[in-house]
Amino acid sequence: MITSSEDLQAETKIAFNVSFSEPQAHYTDVEMVLSGLTKDVMDVKMPVWAPGSYLIREFAKNVEGFSAIGANNKSLLSEKISKNTWRINTAKNQTVRVKYRVYCFEISVRTSFVDAAHAFLSPTGIFMYVDGMIKQPATVSIEPAKGWDKISTGLEPVKGKQNTFFAPDFDVLYDSPIEIGNHDTFEFTAAGVKHEVAMYGGGNYNKQRLSADISKIVEAETAIFGENPNKRYVFIVHNYQNGGGGLEHLNSTVLGARRFGYTDEGSYKDFLGLVAHEYFHLWNVKRLRPKALGPFDYDNENYTTNLWISEGFTAYYDNLMLRRTGFYSPQQYLDILTNDIGTVENQPGNKVQPLSEASFDAWIKYYRPNENSRNSTVSYYTKGALVGMIMDLEIIAATQGAKSLDDVLKAMYDEYFKKQRRGFTDAEFKAMAEKIAGKSLDKIYNEYINGTESINYNNYLGHAGVYLSNELSGKSLPYLGVASVARDGKLIITGVVRGTTAWVDGLNVNDEIIAIDNFRVGSQAEIDRTINGKRVGDKVNILISRDGILQTIEAKLTANPNGRYRLEADPNATPEQLAIRKKWLNL
Repeated sequence: MITSSEDLQAETKIAFNVSFSEPQAHYTDVEMVLSGLTKDVMDVKMPVWAPGSYLIREFAKNVEGFSAIGANNKSLLSEKISKNTWRINTAKNQTVRVKYRVYCFEISVRTSFVDAAHAFLSPTGIFMYVDGMIKQPATVSIEPAKGWDKISTGLEPVKGKQNTFFAPDFDVLYDSPIEIGNHDTFEFTAAGVKHEVAMYGGGNYNKQRLSADISKIVEAETAIFGENPNKRYVFIVHNYQNGGGGLEHLNSTVLGARRFGYTDEGSYKDFLGLVAHEYFHLWNVKRLRPKALGPFDYDNENYTTNLWISEGFTAYYDNLMLRRTGFYSPQQYLDILTNDIGTVENQPGNKVQPLSEASFDAWIKYYRPNENSRNSTVSYYTKGALVGMIMDLEIIAATQGAKSLDDVLKAMYDEYFKKQRRGFTDAEFKAMAEKIAGKSLDKIYNEYINGTESINYNNYLGHAGVYLSNELSGKSLPYLGVASVARDGKLIITGVVRGTTAWVDGLNVNDEIIAIDNFRVGSQAEIDRTINGKRVGDKVNILISRDGILQTIEAKLTANPNGRYRLEADPNATPEQLAIRKKWLNL
């Protein structure tokens, strides 16, 4: 009789025991107990990346001391057969214990960190899985280090077993980070969901204020989709001297924050924006997702051209949520959009890399920037947010305020997550957006998503009587086109901007700039002051040292290609424009 893989999975039980014998040395001890085995050979694997962060991180590099043990504590033959795979000869043992240690000393929201004070476990870098058994349930029992008394995680606790948690499959396990230590915790309920906030690292936060403010965001985002998919949600917040960043999970998130930034209004609103971003991912990416983003392949890159939707639209909504909930005034929100427009339009890579390609190449470009990235790439976060903005305005205008981008996302969520239970294709998202808008969106797709045309912002903002101006329009200002940093008494070029004087006349990254027209310069400010005293078309002699060889480069100054932008609402807007503005900005 041939046993199917489903039968094998049904027979096999997987349990993890996690402990910390040397937390001060940054180690996590893991025991993986496999029972009910029927196969003679078994491969166990460590994921190579963390969903939500599109980079191969090679978590297996942190694994030490791998061993497999059978009955009577007898060692079993095992060998490593690839960078993240260990093959075990079970020797017909029905129960096998796999032991290994993981070095955890990288502070980020996507990597594990352990020290004497606490442990943060990012599961894809901690827990191995049996090849072919990714859908197998598992339990995780945690033995906190001495003096630690709290565990916060989105995993469900196992009744009657202290510090033991259950995952119905490894996709859920890998989507459930764990914080262990003596962190501060508080709770609140919003949108009918119980929320736990786990605060590590101390800080000047106000629990009552945070509870009230985060509740507003939760309620506003839930209103878009009509339901909150969780009964319980966990915020794990790491407060550092200069913390930041976030990573979304199925019913939790990990956030980095400034320990003493909660009483600074700018820093506090930045934190709320991060909360809004990661919480919005509950729907957009964790459930409403491109086809490529689930079920995941944990061994390889998972390519999609739609990160401009998954991340870019989320980046659009995070600040929009703070406007809807009153944390930003209308002009403050327009100022934030102005900064985003300047970031994109002043980046030469915006004219080189299409937004869809930026999404696909995230694995090799976005998380691996170099000195030329500004010239060759664009952020699917920032430009994706701007595409979200113009699509939102186009839909509001086309439907006379009856519909918006909210309706597109809700319809997609209802159709592809709730009804079809699958990810969407590029064509399906476009078709739904056009259905809601009642018109073709070919121009947006052809020119701004799959092409590299500059967005005609006023064509869309004008629907709401809001207009973009460029303070440098019509001005011809000289521009060298280098970024530099003073290092060990030398002024070193760190970036050269495509199409500028420096690019055309051959200044290079790592050149030391010594003098311009025989006048010594020692800072970027001195470079700028010297160049600002010239005119476009003037020639300058730049003395540099390149690999220790002195040379003079004659350069002809070109005009500054950058803009200095401003968004303003027209006080004489028509009633139609005011209605659209009211719908868009929640006035």
